[in-house]
Amino acid sequence: MRSLCILLCVCAASTAFAAPRQVIIDTDPGTDDAIAIMLALHSPELAVRALTVVPGNVTAAQGLDNALRIVSLAHRCDLPVAAGAKRPLAGTLATGEAWHGRNGLGNIQLPAPLCTVDKRWAPDLMIDMIHAAPHELSLIAIGPLTNIALAVEKDPSIAGLVKDVIIMGGSLSGGNVTAAAEFNIYTDPEAARTVFAAGWPVTMVGLDVCNKTLLTRKQLDLLAHERGPVGRFVYSVADFLLRKAEESGKSGTAMYDPLAVGVAVDATLVHTISIHVDVETGGVLTRGETVGNRWGFVERREMRSFPDGDRYVITGVDPVAPNAHVATTVEADRFLQLLVSRIHGH
Repeated sequence: MRSLCILLCVCAASTAFAAPRQVIIDTDPGTDDAIAIMLALHSPELAVRALTVVPGNVTAAQGLDNALRIVSLAHRCDLPVAAGAKRPLAGTLATGEAWHGRNGLGNIQLPAPLCTVDKRWAPDLMIDMIHAAPHELSLIAIGPLTNIALAVEKDPSIAGLVKDVIIMGGSLSGGNVTAAAEFNIYTDPEAARTVFAAGWPVTMVGLDVCNKTLLTRKQLDLLAHERGPVGRFVYSVADFLLRKAEESGKSGTAMYDPLAVGVAVDATLVHTISIHVDVETGGVLTRGETVGNRWGFVERREMRSFPDGDRYVITGVDPVAPNAHVATTVEADRFLQLLVSRIHGH
């Protein structure tokens, strides 16, 4: 019994003094981004080092204003908040105010920000911080991947210096903005293709698992009587999202971006498979689709000339190396309990 007590005390002490995971959150601050940011800021397992803003749910300017209001509400003006890209690498930006409200925050008007914007361009801030803390920083991408693509294109060496990249985006089972594509990837497929091909450790937290994390009235009611400003804000945003879902006949609202943060807090919340993921950039019906190679090979073809014309002859297969851990199952109830418990009382 004594040895068991000693073991439990040692384990508890090691957990208590474990260094928090250092993260940069790249975000297009809409409703679920706001909840995700608050989850990250109130999780002792994470040390948020900066917020970088990318256009997506809202314009870059609205997103920057939202980010500054969010960190001001959380009393975290120590965090750098940096503006990045103004538009996707290619194509025209299409924002999602229809799902996030006019201001991206469920039409909830937070007080004017007390925090100020960092003067650095977001990709440069990422590069600086990654070089200052090699192999220690995780990038949590909960918006389109434009900023991260710009950073790794400008300085490819960061791919070998980042601890890992956790992406809320993509799907192996169909999209939510088109039949094939998920919103964050669809907004900038060229950037997504660059990020998946960069050679760093990637975890894809996509619709396959996010669509199972439905916040219902049961969980939301646990936050209904929050008195703290953060708790009240998260309750109001989640209530907006849930009312939108209920209008569509759904019983809950998916916690897309919060789940990506949840995976950074506790990787055991999801089960992943290691496969090669590429992004379709040219398809009329499939632009933005994340294509997972489940078999690990492609056919090898050689051109032959025959009297009746040319054709391809399949001569074998070439292996394809995995470049991503793709989440396929999730412990949704445990995640939702984590989310509510971290917001409670703040």
